[in-house]
Amino acid sequence: MTQATETLPETIATEDELDEVMTRPSAALKAFIRTLRGPLVVLGAGGKMGPSLCVRACRAADEAGHGLEVVAVSRFSDQAARAGLDARGVRTLACDLMDRKALRDLPDAENVIYLVGMKFGTQQNPARTWAVNTLVPAYVAERYPASRIVALSTGNVYALSPVVGGGSMETDALTPLGEYANAAVARERIFEYGSQQAGTPLVLVRLNYAVDLRYGVLVDLARKVATGAPIDVTMGHFNCIWQGDANDMILRSLDLAASPPMPLNLTGPQVLSVRDVARRQGALMARPVHFVGLEAETALLSDSARACAALGAPPTPLDAMLRWTAHWIERGGPTLDKPTHFEVRDGQY
Repeated sequence: MTQATETLPETIATEDELDEVMTRPSAALKAFIRTLRGPLVVLGAGGKMGPSLCVRACRAADEAGHGLEVVAVSRFSDQAARAGLDARGVRTLACDLMDRKALRDLPDAENVIYLVGMKFGTQQNPARTWAVNTLVPAYVAERYPASRIVALSTGNVYALSPVVGGGSMETDALTPLGEYANAAVARERIFEYGSQQAGTPLVLVRLNYAVDLRYGVLVDLARKVATGAPIDVTMGHFNCIWQGDANDMILRSLDLAASPPMPLNLTGPQVLSVRDVARRQGALMARPVHFVGLEAETALLSDSARACAALGAPPTPLDAMLRWTAHWIERGGPTLDKPTHFEVRDGQY
């Protein structure tokens, strides 16, 4: 997958402009989307990534001249978000996926994207975190045993790894710290069990970290730079990927679904330095940057070589993401006000 950098804007000033860039399908996705028979069902489509993923799939189908129905399933507590999807040609269905009967009433589908998960609030309500991350996968595996499923997971399933090693690989042991991360491992194991029982072709996508201009590690750092807040560099390194690229690759990873399931680290190929990224953002915003702490020898890092080999490297360059983020934060662009807490080293969210 390639995307010529000259087609990318210098800056992004509005949410409409952001939406256009975020949902612009790659040539590879348009070619792949022609191979799908509808409907394409996206479960948990009301979260941070779901809406843009659904619209990207619709745009790919439209531009490929392929009549693919995209069905977005969520509780849709935000009716404006639901209306926005309806207006873009996505069919929306309201459903509580904890309700097995409601799940049974969803349309049959050969291809399913699973985006459901709970992370933040785990410390306050660990029981709900485990329920969302284990019961819903069990119900979905039961409902769609013959479908190809791409199930979103997280790089948090790994323990912290040495920075010099380049990050955890898909073959590494899943021995993380904290309730959320272990519930995420359980989510994978439930899907894996369903695949063993029914032969369900599956991809477990371990995402680490997607960035938008309204949230993500780059936004977290840029907001600190903008306000002069000190930046703790103890968790001194990270990976990230533009959310549009992540969505494109998630959709195309349906072609990799297999039983036993394929785990796939999804992130940018670079190990990024918090200190270096913050300094570059400071330069873009003409602001001093203040650091505290010293970089640890380990961090939450993933090696994305397998995904890059199978799907191509994510094309949106770091320079563009940094430039867009700095401009967005400088001009007071809207954010979701949902910090990633990427600095956490003990698994407590």
